[in-house]
Amino acid sequence: MENAFQVDLRGVVDLLSRHLYSSPRVYVRELLQNAADAITARRTGDPGAKAEVTIEVADGRIQVSDSGVGLTEDEVHILLATIGRSSKRDELGFARHEFLGQFGIGLLSGFLVADEIRVETRSVTGAPTVVWTGRSDGVYQVEPAAAERAEPGTTVTLAVRPDAAEWVTERTVAELAALYGSLLPVEVTVNGRPATVAGPPWLARHGNPAERRAALLGYGRDLFGFTPFDVLDLNVPEAGLTGVAFILPTQANPAVKGAHRVYLKRMLLTEHAEGLLPGWAFFARCVVDAGELRPTASREALYEDDLLEHVREQLGRQLREWLVRLAETDPDGLRAFLRLHHLGVKALALHDDDMLRLVDRWLEYETSSGPMTLAQFRALHPRGRFTASVDEFRQLAGVSGAQGVGLINGGYVYDSEILRALTRIDPGVRLEPLDPAELATHLAPVDPAAELAARPFLNAAARALDPLGCEVVLRDFDPASLSALYLTSRAAAHHAQLLEAKEAGDELWADVLGAMERSLAADRPRLVLNHRNPLVRKVLSLSDLNLAGTAVEALYGMALLHGHHPLRPADSAALNRSFLGLLDWATS
Repeated sequence: MENAFQVDLRGVVDLLSRHLYSSPRVYVRELLQNAADAITARRTGDPGAKAEVTIEVADGRIQVSDSGVGLTEDEVHILLATIGRSSKRDELGFARHEFLGQFGIGLLSGFLVADEIRVETRSVTGAPTVVWTGRSDGVYQVEPAAAERAEPGTTVTLAVRPDAAEWVTERTVAELAALYGSLLPVEVTVNGRPATVAGPPWLARHGNPAERRAALLGYGRDLFGFTPFDVLDLNVPEAGLTGVAFILPTQANPAVKGAHRVYLKRMLLTEHAEGLLPGWAFFARCVVDAGELRPTASREALYEDDLLEHVREQLGRQLREWLVRLAETDPDGLRAFLRLHHLGVKALALHDDDMLRLVDRWLEYETSSGPMTLAQFRALHPRGRFTASVDEFRQLAGVSGAQGVGLINGGYVYDSEILRALTRIDPGVRLEPLDPAELATHLAPVDPAAELAARPFLNAAARALDPLGCEVVLRDFDPASLSALYLTSRAAAHHAQLLEAKEAGDELWADVLGAMERSLAADRPRLVLNHRNPLVRKVLSLSDLNLAGTAVEALYGMALLHGHHPLRPADSAALNRSFLGLLDWATS
């Protein structure tokens, strides 16, 4: 025995309000959508028919009238009293893609604010006017109207519940009608005041390009609350998409997804669409109208499918072409843009050669020779080096530059990857990571007589730093203001990490790591003392070797702090010990 499902309308409405729609305010959108579809249906057979939607709000009631196709009594039963039955709707011609509604649940949104919905409708076929009255308890009735409508069309009336009164004030309804329906190709009025404009601003005619640009910038300012850095047109014919992208005038957080305004067939879908642009294009905010993109059932987001992915790729391509065009026509404008939004361009440059060339030519980096572009740096230092961290660059830039070794800061987001990727556009690039130990080979040796005189001090210094795993060398280099430099190779850093892991691990891991440690033990960090520094020369002349050991521990600690190196417990102890020792010596 077969049985039909029983639908609890109150349960369906509760489902819509709690899980499908984000807010009761969507009822205005759904009423506008039904009215616009009815007008579209009428104008298909009668292109000259009126296109008007009149909304009247008073005394807790809202009435929405349209000049659309209207319904016969049979169509009322099929379209207004069924949920989820699309086959009958398709037979009646309400499945064509030019209609806004697709799910057959729009009218139910009226129950979000009212317990009763009254629909009075007269079909263009000449059938009599009928009245459909539906209640939230699942009961409806259809009866002839007391009087015939003067013109074909439909009027929907909601008597609002007291708990939803805030959604049916004149001000609220006018704002929602303007929000959702401002671009609809029909005339919408709320209590006699217009709620629609002439159409999408980006399709409006202007006297010249300058006037159009000024108008669009003003539109962006009114819409988003900022004066855009620039505006560019967007167009994806496969999705029936047109629109504009506004470039943010201030730095944007890459972690915050861009919220874009999306219309479908001139009806607002959402003000907060995500995923419309590629992730790297966080510097743009879009306003678009699309005819072929699919909405989710709630009509508050875009459905993720192949067409949306294609749109995302095409819009990303158009933004990239705008950047290339900006580089060719307005270099100063491009520099200003890069100062604001370099992160997005860098992210794109990792995978796009045109953007990589743009970064190479226009984006300034920190270098040991001052700010300059990558192209300028490579011309000045054909065999330059780069650091993988900002702290390392700050520690070594001055010393590196003084020794004629070009150094570039690759420590910011994407920078190291971009520097390695330059071989894609210039196979002759020789930019390589700097091993700090390599820099020691560029530091000049001290005069033999001075080094011989400093030998007792250096031996005492070596004994003091040997427990810390550090060697001491004396060199003569610029800048003279730098007293000491702590240099550690990649292998030495790895060795230090092994020691920490060995101390923290169990006996088995200690044996394994001990074998690895012995293979790296020969490569130790170096504390390079600068003979040109006045303080170092004074320390070298100390006759008290115990005091010399304390002084070199202090220089060691200063070098670690200056280079932003992590302090191990032994390093902290040495720094404290040297401070107290020097303080005791100074006061005795």
